[in-house]
Amino acid sequence: MRRIRDAIPFGLRLYLRNLLRALFNLRDPLRELRRVDPVRSDFGHKSGVCVDRYYIERFLAKHARDIRGHVLEVGDLRYTRQFGGGQVERTDVLHVSAEDPHATIVGDLAAPGGIGEGLADCFIATQTLQFIYDVRAAVANIHRALRPGGVALITVPCISQIATYDMERWGEYWRFTHMALERLFGDVFGEDRIEVDAFGNVLAAVAFMHGLVIGEVSAEELNHFDPRYELLLGVRAVKG
Repeated sequence: MRRIRDAIPFGLRLYLRNLLRALFNLRDPLRELRRVDPVRSDFGHKSGVCVDRYYIERFLAKHARDIRGHVLEVGDLRYTRQFGGGQVERTDVLHVSAEDPHATIVGDLAAPGGIGEGLADCFIATQTLQFIYDVRAAVANIHRALRPGGVALITVPCISQIATYDMERWGEYWRFTHMALERLFGDVFGEDRIEVDAFGNVLAAVAFMHGLVIGEVSAEELNHFDPRYELLLGVRAVKG
């Protein structure tokens, strides 16, 4: 069955799927998108796995071998626990606020010397840099926080709605492209020590903006990549 499916071009499979939905009157959230307000305004967090989280987890799964030793993650240990397993020997959580109950290191990622030097073998920051105005300083501090040979695993948005909760607390300043990440991290880590992955297509972008979740959009649809619609980017950067 899989061989038959794979022999049919992706575009034709998508057309046939939509045709069957129409013939059998199956619910398709994308039929409801001719509207000026989103289907869900919370990115889909309360309804399932969000589109950007699907891509974040694909990126981290690809680089799970790097989540080892002393791992420093921004915000909480969600992805350290999910992908690190027995490779992790020690953990820390970085947060800018001392009031955060998860924080073991309180510091400003953009402040000079804000988080210490040579702390970690792996630094994980997902969907963080868009909230930091001095993003160049943040990248320099990420490099500074790593031990030699340490790896930074960073994800950022290219296409996304505004996160009003975070914007009201820390500000929200940036959207990125793969060229921006290549320059930002290449200037600090060295061009030969970084790799950038991009994810997305027009369907994924529309679905994400409306807060649709996995199940309402299939993995096959999300896995199709169109470089004109970079929705999320991940960078792996190694300290020399």
